Amino acid sequence: MLYDDDVKKRLRRIEGQVRGVLRMMDEDKDCKDVVSQLSAIRSAVDRSITYIVTHNLEHCLREELEKGGNANTKKLLEEAMNLMVRSR
Repeated sequence: MLYDDDVKKRLRRIEGQVRGVLRMMDEDKDCKDVVSQLSAIRSAVDRSITYIVTHNLEHCLREELEKGGNANTKKLLEEAMNLMVRSR
């Protein structure tokens, strides 16, 4: 699968957030502020996972449908759901 610039931008933003949290820790910032930022990072990671799985599923479904009668879309949907569940 090719990963587009949008998902890479998301991950670079997350990388910056992690650096920011480390800086907050070095500066002895309040625990609530650090945890708040970590929660934002977790949310951003979850959205990135959803984005990747969704776009991969779309790509795979198109490939399967091009095969015609041999398309196994149910299997692809199950795999996508399993990826989402495992990421939690």
